[in-house]
Amino acid sequence: MNNCFYYVRFTLLFAMVMSLSGCISDQRYRTESGVCVSSHPLEECSRHTLQVFQAPEASGESYHLGFVEFDDQGQLWDRQQLREVIDEVNNLASNEDLLMVVFVHGWKHSARPADSNITSFRESLRRLSALESAVGARTGTPARKVVGIYLGWRGGSVSLPGLKELTFWERKNTAHKVGRGGATELLSRLELVQKTKRAQALADDKPNRTRFVVVGHSFGGALVFSAMSEILENGFVQTHGPDAVVSDTVGFADLVVLINPAFEASRYSTLSDMANERRRYFPSQLPVLAVMTSEDDDATGMAFPLGRWFSTLFEIERDARRFNPVTGEYEIIDQGSSNVTALGHFDPYLTHYLRANDALEDREQASFNTSEAVQTFVEASRGWETDKSGSRIPFEGAVLERTETSAGRNPYLNIRVDGELIRDHNDIYDPRIASFIRQLILISSQSLDSDSRKNFRTNMATP
Repeated sequence: MNNCFYYVRFTLLFAMVMSLSGCISDQRYRTESGVCVSSHPLEECSRHTLQVFQAPEASGESYHLGFVEFDDQGQLWDRQQLREVIDEVNNLASNEDLLMVVFVHGWKHSARPADSNITSFRESLRRLSALESAVGARTGTPARKVVGIYLGWRGGSVSLPGLKELTFWERKNTAHKVGRGGATELLSRLELVQKTKRAQALADDKPNRTRFVVVGHSFGGALVFSAMSEILENGFVQTHGPDAVVSDTVGFADLVVLINPAFEASRYSTLSDMANERRRYFPSQLPVLAVMTSEDDDATGMAFPLGRWFSTLFEIERDARRFNPVTGEYEIIDQGSSNVTALGHFDPYLTHYLRANDALEDREQASFNTSEAVQTFVEASRGWETDKSGSRIPFEGAVLERTETSAGRNPYLNIRVDGELIRDHNDIYDPRIASFIRQLILISSQSLDSDSRKNFRTNMATP
């Protein structure tokens, strides 16, 4: 018996030592102030909070990038870092229109200089800048300056193979903590930049072209939704236009995109119910939220329900009943299932399927064709305005198909993605997915006025 206790204690002690030895420190990576301008920012700007990528050959591909980092308690590592980023964004916005894109990484990632998420985000910004330049050349309007903000937090706590897979739930709790903490301040301050530009444009009787987009992956999606869910619900009620008049929903920023988000469908129930109750949306309605989940994401499809089952074991649930005005029938929502199933895998809340239809991957890896991207935007934008239940909108290498039970132009998109496009939880950078998100950003960045959009598309369609 004593030997048994000895071996148990030894095993536990060994596991603790191994865990501590593989622990990833909670630290701030971007410690240098000032703007670093470089054509090789990974090597020359690795510790700078503010960076500018100057394309060595194509000036139309330049972008700005800032970093804001949070600790495990959801607080800013350094408020001065936040001030530097916001001051720089305000400075840029004082002279020109911006396209601001926030990226929030997920599980096992951070703001570490060599992190693969940062590399991929840089490439997305570069191509978005090239697309902005192409659109500007077609329409005769100045291209918006692309500004990226990377929200960093400790997405991984242990580096040891095998053991790090067990941090899924511990890191999920941290993501929600960051979302309920300082992340809301960062996102709200950036939205204030956009609102200030809108007010200035109105006072000067000029069009407002500054736009703001938030993208979150994995637990980054959970983080963003924790920060934004109540704001999104309020935006559905407080629509554009006069008080007490139903108009277009506003959401937060211009678009929020969540990729393979790791949170339960029950957190989304109120927003889904609100959107479901409305049968029709005006042609001027633009996308507000896009949730994209791969059908082959085992992390949210298999591991997630198992962990949620244990954590909800003593909760009481019921069957909720709601009316679907599109089908004219009542639906039963199983609260028990929604409480343990990740949002993207919960069928009653699905609005779309994104299906692969072309091997764009090989073609786009070789070159980025801005002319084709512009033409895709023109057609997809028209497709969105005429959207209805069961409609199909073509994109580069993929087709977006709305379900028969979802109202046309419902701005809250819960999309199940073909496994060929997103192969697992972390494989989110297929060129077809990157292209789809860029196009969705451009669609949501259009004018709120339908006539202005039509004129804009006419100019773009003319080489």
